[in-house]
Amino acid sequence: MITTSILVIDDEPQLRRAMKATLTSIGYTVMEARTGEEALDKLRELPADLILLDLNMPGIGGLETCRAIRERSDVPIIVLSVRNTEADKVQALDAGADDYVTKPFGIQELLARIRAAMRRSVSQGADNQVLRVGDLEIDFGARKVTANGRVVRLTPKEFDLLYFLASNPNKPVPHRKLLQTVWGPDYGDEVEYLRVFVNSLRKKIEPQPSKPRYLLTEPWVGYRFAIPEPATNS
Repeated sequence: MITTSILVIDDEPQLRRAMKATLTSIGYTVMEARTGEEALDKLRELPADLILLDLNMPGIGGLETCRAIRERSDVPIIVLSVRNTEADKVQALDAGADDYVTKPFGIQELLARIRAAMRRSVSQGADNQVLRVGDLEIDFGARKVTANGRVVRLTPKEFDLLYFLASNPNKPVPHRKLLQTVWGPDYGDEVEYLRVFVNSLRKKIEPQPSKPRYLLTEPWVGYRFAIPEPATNS
């Protein structure tokens, strides 16, 4: 039986022990790292299926560790932190995290977040449809995006968000609907997640990210994937 492996990166030994005992009892395989440097070394030898990452660590720190992991891997990353401001959450998400859990947290909350991060993507089972709009091409089945003639690397959550918006073209999709579809039913109020991920997508696929052509904001509502209407002869 193949089990899900989780790497816990935290400099607090008591927390690591508690999380390892709990997660192992549920059936996860748990690895530990005390610092970002140790975590990066371990990941070179043995990839993990999910990472739980503390922000406040000695050495290179949680944010830099997150960026370094994201440069080489699309593994889901859940940040754990005592900081609870929107600015802190945005900073972590912008560094490449998929989710953010504030300490102290209940184990059931953490398990729900782990399930959400590991859940099958909304595009699983998608057909082989290819959407071409201007210089943007989205291959739904292959989960491949090409923009300006080059293949764009997206994280799983970025692709799921783009997939859902592109599957509902020219329709405003509310924040809550996007969050619950891409992250899971326990989400709905984390609008800052969408801001960060949409901004990241715009940087990757838009010819001019500051003047988006495809990913449009619907003020106070959500976002819309724009496809120009075909010209009609009058």
